[in-house]
Amino acid sequence: MTDKHKQTTALQPGSGQVSRLDAGIALTALEKCLLNEYQRGFPLCPEPYAEIAAQLGVAEIDVIQTLESLQRRGFISRVGPVFAPQRAGASTLAALAVPEDRLESVANLVSAYAEVNHNYQREHAWNLWFVVTAPDQQRVEQVLADIEAATGLAVLNLPLERAFYIDLGFPLWC
Repeated sequence: MTDKHKQTTALQPGSGQVSRLDAGIALTALEKCLLNEYQRGFPLCPEPYAEIAAQLGVAEIDVIQTLESLQRRGFISRVGPVFAPQRAGASTLAALAVPEDRLESVANLVSAYAEVNHNYQREHAWNLWFVVTAPDQQRVEQVLADIEAATGLAVLNLPLERAFYIDLGFPLWC
C-alpha cells in the first residue's frame, strides 16, 4: 500500500476509492470524497464546511476551494439543499426541442437563469430538459416565457401532478 493510497483511505468515510474515474479523469482523494460522500447528509449547522473539514481531517479552506474547483470544472453545478417539489416556492420540469447545431448555445442560455437547477440532453425530439424553481408560480412562468422568447423555441411545461421519490444519490466508485 502506497502513501497515496493510505491518504485516500484516510479521507474517505465510506467505501473504497480508486485513483481515476472510468473516464480517465484524475481526481484527488478529497474531490472524490466530497463528490461521493456528501450527496446527502450535508451538515446542517452554522459552519458546514468546517464540520466537513473536521470529519475528513483537512482544513476548511481546502474543502471550500475544492468545491469551488469542482464547480468551475463542471463536476458540480452547485452546493445547496434540494427541497421536495412545491414545499418551498414553485417548480416545474420543462423541455425544449433544440436543433443539434444550437444545443450547446441554448443549453448555456437556459443554464444562465438562476432559477434553473440543471439541464440535460436526452435522446428524443424534446432533447433539452431542465427544472425551474422559483419563489412563486408567476416567476416560474416568467422564466419559461423568457427562455421561449430568447430561443424562439416552444417550451414544453410539465408541472408536477403526482410526486414520486427517486433518490438520485449513488456511489460514484467503489
